[in-house]
Amino acid sequence: MEQISEITARIRELREICEYSQEQLAAELGISAEAYAGYEKNGDFPISVIYEIANKFNVDFNELVTGEPSRIDTYQVVRKGTGKSIRRFEGYHFQDLAFRYADKVMQPLLVTLDPSDEPAALVSHSGQEFNLVLKGKMAVVFDKTEIILEAGDAIYFNPTYQHGQRCVGDTETMFLTMIAE
Repeated sequence: MEQISEITARIRELREICEYSQEQLAAELGISAEAYAGYEKNGDFPISVIYEIANKFNVDFNELVTGEPSRIDTYQVVRKGTGKSIRRFEGYHFQDLAFRYADKVMQPLLVTLDPSDEPAALVSHSGQEFNLVLKGKMAVVFDKTEIILEAGDAIYFNPTYQHGQRCVGDTETMFLTMIAE
């Protein structure tokens, strides 16, 4: 089973365990019942809806996406490849990517890195950070650890650790970042 199908299966199971119909959950998430039914049918959940579901049912986002316990004390890489869920982001519909965190609606920031750019200085801040690579390759650096991500990969991490991002390779890198403090 492809990973996106596994995510859909976990979301469906969570919805059923919590005794929600598709229509009830859609209404509470503020989306149409038809759109929600399409997400479950096609296995094509926008990342914002996955965040909303995780927050709604108070479950860990990483576990909902990967099926594994969270390692948010460090980081969790989410491999998505070039499946349907990533194609949703090619139009950069920011309103579809907004997610609610602690009663705030967070909007993603689109970041472009050029191969000639200097590596970002290592910084730290409170909260949680999510990066989704849309184009090219990027490295996320934690002190002496470097994680290479390609288009379609995402990383969810605890930004209290010193971290930075840089372009890897000969082409421009574009990624979305969402930071919830």
